[in-house]
Amino acid sequence: MNFHQALAALQSHAAALEPLRARDFFARDPVRFREFSVEIDDLLFDFSKHKITAETVRLLIELARARNLEARRAALFAGEPVNNTEGRAAMHMALRDLSRRPIQMGGVDMRPEIEREREKVLSFAQSLRSGAVKTFGGERFTDVVNIGIGGSDLGPAMACRALSPYRSEGPRAHFVANVDGADLADTLSSLDLSRTLFIVSSKTFTTQETMANARSARARVVAALGEAAVAQHFAAVSTRLDKVAEFGIAQDRVFGFWDWVGGRYSLWSSIGLALAISVGPENFIAFLQGGFDVDEHFREAPLEKNIPALMGLLGVLHRNVLGRAAHAVIPYDQRLARFPAYLQQLDMESNGKSVRRDGSKVETETGPVIFGEPGTNGQHAFFQLLHQGTSVVPIDFLIAAEPVESDERHHELLFANCLAQSEALMRGRTLDEAKALLTGEDRAPEEIERLGPHKVFPGDRPSSTILYRRLDPRTLGRLVALYEHKVFVQSVIWDINPFDQWGVELGKELANRLAPIVADPSRATADLDASTAGLIGWRRATAG
Repeated sequence: MNFHQALAALQSHAAALEPLRARDFFARDPVRFREFSVEIDDLLFDFSKHKITAETVRLLIELARARNLEARRAALFAGEPVNNTEGRAAMHMALRDLSRRPIQMGGVDMRPEIEREREKVLSFAQSLRSGAVKTFGGERFTDVVNIGIGGSDLGPAMACRALSPYRSEGPRAHFVANVDGADLADTLSSLDLSRTLFIVSSKTFTTQETMANARSARARVVAALGEAAVAQHFAAVSTRLDKVAEFGIAQDRVFGFWDWVGGRYSLWSSIGLALAISVGPENFIAFLQGGFDVDEHFREAPLEKNIPALMGLLGVLHRNVLGRAAHAVIPYDQRLARFPAYLQQLDMESNGKSVRRDGSKVETETGPVIFGEPGTNGQHAFFQLLHQGTSVVPIDFLIAAEPVESDERHHELLFANCLAQSEALMRGRTLDEAKALLTGEDRAPEEIERLGPHKVFPGDRPSSTILYRRLDPRTLGRLVALYEHKVFVQSVIWDINPFDQWGVELGKELANRLAPIVADPSRATADLDASTAGLIGWRRATAG
């Protein structure tokens, strides 16, 4: 069966299911949860609240095999140049491979080099945490500021927030990304520069926003502590030793990674230095172990019991068969507050493509819009649309069985809210049920007729739940890797390259062209489009 035949079969099957209600699936099948859930140790993926049957899963797997998912997965792990537009492997998984197997790329075993760089990162992190690495004034560092953007910011910022209970006596971690000077100013306003280390995270040491913030931070350190303090108050994650040295950073404080590590997959590399400093080497290794757990599961589990494959294929069902253009990620875990933003980049930068790997136009819709906020906050913000809006938005709920540093009674209420939302979205409420509810409240008949339609919930709103024992470093590693591989699975179905991001280039080029015009009021704007010229003119006339 080719791809078009497999997709047509899935569309026909979905049309047959359309008149049915998800709540009825549960009524007819008391073991539905068991059939549509998968475990990895103490992590559970429940997808029983999607309007699917065993036949749906079979057809989704047929679709995956029509796109040679298993062969493409093997090529990914073999270090083949799956990033075909840039001629590179995408082997971020190698950074968390804690087996003793050789890691072959281009006929070379990369394991010794990977482990040397990892040890350098962890050794520096431990020395900073212990106080062996001292400030210019001979004191312990109390704060670390990571300066980066995109994957050099979102990953470590998300992870440090998620694992904050594991910081112990480590320095506090802060993150600056936006070229808006307010980001740096607000971050530094409460810090003592004499006890602050800056990590400049830029592979090429040329990223515009990162280097603007780095230069401003450097100027502040020089003004407060003198030029001689720069070497002890800055570290870098970069491959450009010449530019780093020019900045004033000592070579033994420079940490590198490889061109086969994409920015949004780089948390596992030296980009994770801020995380290693924050939680310590042992917890950082546990984070890597969690990612490795999922890699082994993704490689070995049959597709019908393979969590990333199922996550990806369910997303394809909703995007390409049922026409659902958005996807919400709702962690019922406050410390995962930055996880949806992290996934926005991972998913939307990877699969926000309109051409196939060979350069031809895609045949289907590709990546959905990803959004989310922690529950229960989201319930009081956008859940109205999720429950009663005209658009159906599939949802991932994430929740721990037990809290970390939280009152048990609070967690029980949180857990109940998570389950209630997923049940309500699936079950809904009919007009008859709404009227019966209002009757039980002793409402007048005319009021029952008036209010009844407003209290109807359509139901059949699909959701998956990822339930884990507790949010520790290993669990976080598993969560990140699950979504990485989900994105890969979807890229295979859509036949796109998830490892490049040419879509960010044009804006950068135009910003570089406009920057000198914006900075110099004497520069002509006649060659610009009328809107851009008008906006620059208004700023020139208005700004002080």
